[in-house]
Amino acid sequence: TKLLIANRGEIALRIIRTCRKLGILTVAVYSSVDAHAQHVLAADESYLLGPPTASESYLNIDKVIDVARRCGAQAIHPGYGFLSENTEFERRCRESGIKFVGPGERAIRSMGSKSLVST
Repeated sequence: TKLLIANRGEIALRIIRTCRKLGILTVAVYSSVDAHAQHVLAADESYLLGPPTASESYLNIDKVIDVARRCGAQAIHPGYGFLSENTEFERRCRESGIKFVGPGERAIRSMGSKSLVST
């Protein structure tokens, strides 16, 4: 099993450590500014997403899914922030046959709806 981690820094490192204990291979993605970051060095594989701006790297759904396909990852863990609460990302993973390790589209929508959570 291979898991792509669509995040960086400490959250990615925590996911990598847990995966290692479970025997799951890890794939880090990174922007050019993070090329020597700890999560990049700690993962079993790492792939450049693009320039430092988040919209051109960590938030670029097409690039993240493309890397997952190219490296053979069966699942993507979004970490928190970035794509973790993005319904389009969850849907695109599902449509690509890649398991999204997180809540489903309906739950993400519910989390984002103040009217549903403030009753």
